[in-house]
Amino acid sequence: MNEITIKQAQNTVDEWIKTVGVRYFDELTNTAILMEEVGEVARIMSRRYGEQSEKESDKNKDLGDEMADVMFVLICLANQTGIDLEQALIKNIEKKTLRDKERHANNPKLK
Repeated sequence: MNEITIKQAQNTVDEWIKTVGVRYFDELTNTAILMEEVGEVARIMSRRYGEQSEKESDKNKDLGDEMADVMFVLICLANQTGIDLEQALIKNIEKKTLRDKERHANNPKLK
C-alpha cells in the first residue's frame, strides 16, 4: 500500500479487526490504549527533541511507527462510534480556517 485515504484506512482497519483482531475492544478499553500509545509518542518526543536525556533503550524506537499506532487506535474508535474521520477532518480544518483566519498572522509570538 503506497497511499491511503482516511476512508480507505478506516476500511482497512475494520477489515483487519474482523479477520485478525477477532473483534474491537470496547470503546473505553480502546480509549485507554490510545492514551498509552500517545504516551509512547510523548516519551520519544520529550527525549529525542526535548530536554530529557534519551535512554539507550529508546534510541531505536521508531517515531513513525508509534504515531501509526496512535492513528490505528484512533481509527478503531472512529469506526466504533460511527465517525467518518475524512469528513470530520475536512469540517475541522474549515472551522479552524474561519476561526483562526487572522489570529495566527497577528500573533507577535509567531513572527
